[in-house]
Amino acid sequence: MPTLYHSPNSRSSTIVALIEEMDIADRVDIVTVDIRRRDGSGAPDPRNPHPEKKVPYLTIGDDHVRERGAIVTVLTDMFADAGLGRPVGDPQRGAFLGWLFYYQGVMEPVLVHSWAGLDHPALRETFRDLDAVLTRLAEALDGQPYLLGTEYSAVDLLLSSPFQWMPDTLPDVPVVRAWVERCAARPAVRSVTDRERALL
Repeated sequence: MPTLYHSPNSRSSTIVALIEEMDIADRVDIVTVDIRRRDGSGAPDPRNPHPEKKVPYLTIGDDHVRERGAIVTVLTDMFADAGLGRPVGDPQRGAFLGWLFYYQGVMEPVLVHSWAGLDHPALRETFRDLDAVLTRLAEALDGQPYLLGTEYSAVDLLLSSPFQWMPDTLPDVPVVRAWVERCAARPAVRSVTDRERALL
């Protein structure tokens, strides 16, 4: 059975929401671990097999998977019947993977740089800036409710997640704001968010 190492109110909350959205909670073991937080609280948990004691971390036997985009790919491939991914052979497989890699390689670095107040021509040239990311999302959402069309998928869950946790990072781009609100209103996302915020 796959095992997800998770800490509430962290990046791994997105993966817990994915598991609930896919209705596979009975097929994935979730182990809650402590992590070191930005505010200095918490500590590395010796039960966490991640080499840096971060979350999320997925183990499947001897195979270990880090990074949310990779974990999303593995879970949606393993449980393809849930319909949140795009399996090999699907005509949207490339677009699905492209968005997951865009999140990891462009969007999250840009959001962290923006949040931290970091700016440099090399950063903008390599990763783009927040305006470019929002433009890309707005273009993709023009005329359709979700990034891959009319159906919600795991890419919507992942890419909308930072705006749900840090709503001040989302300028008033109506089509993007409406998409974030649609994604945040999903029952699985609301359930995980409410449950974990109650722990704060």
